[in-house]
Amino acid sequence: MMEAVENGFREGTMKILILCDDKWHPAEVVERGLAFLAEEGHALDFVRDAKDILTPAFLGRYPVVINAKGNALTGANDAPWFEEGVTEAGPEELREYVEAGGGFLSLHAGNSFKAEENKAYTDFVGNSFVKHPPRCTVRVTVDRTHPVTEGVHDFEIRDEHYELEHLAADILPLLSTVSESGGKQMGGYVRSIGKGRLCVLTPGHILSVWENEEYRKLVRNAVFWCAGGVK
Repeated sequence: MMEAVENGFREGTMKILILCDDKWHPAEVVERGLAFLAEEGHALDFVRDAKDILTPAFLGRYPVVINAKGNALTGANDAPWFEEGVTEAGPEELREYVEAGGGFLSLHAGNSFKAEENKAYTDFVGNSFVKHPPRCTVRVTVDRTHPVTEGVHDFEIRDEHYELEHLAADILPLLSTVSESGGKQMGGYVRSIGKGRLCVLTPGHILSVWENEEYRKLVRNAVFWCAGGVK
C-alpha cells in the first residue's frame, strides 16, 4: 500500500490530477470514464481549462497527472494552452515534474500532439501524432508482461485508431493496436524520465472504451505504476 500522505496517498488511494476537454474530446467522456477510480477511493481533480491554473507547485500536489486533452484550452476555446503566458506549466515544467519523481499518464488525446507544432511536448511523451482513420473496430493486443498489463487480456473496441511516429528510443512497448483501415500501430508503452515514470495509452475516444473492463485494468495499473517513481 502507498503511504506518502504528503504526495496524496492514503492506504492505497491517491490524489490524481486530470487534464481534459478540447473540441474533439469532451470532458464529460473523461469524467464519466474515470469515475470508477473515484468509486475505488481515489480523489480526482479535473481541470478543464488549464489557463492560469497550472503551476509547478500545483503539479507537485499530485503523485500522478493524467493528460487526456489536446492542445486547446477548452472544448469551446481552440486557443492552444501550451503557449507562453497561458499557463505556468508547459511541456518543460511537465518534464521537470516527472524528472523529480512524478507520474504522468497520457491517454488518447494526450497523444494528439504533432512534433512540428509542439516538439517539446512530443519529445516529453515520446511520440508524435500522425492521423487516425474513421472510427473502426480495433483489436488491442498485450505484447509484454509488465505491471501495467498485469491481468489484462487482449480485447476489441470500436474507437479512433491512432497512428504515431517519432517514437522515443527508450520506450518499452506494451500494447499493439490493429484495425483493417489503420494496420498495426503502437497502442501503449512506458518510459522512465529521471526519477519519474510515464505511460502512454492511445485508445479512449468514446465512452464505451473507457467502460471496457480490460481498458479499465490498464488505466488502473498505469496509475499505480506511474505513481511508483522515486519521491
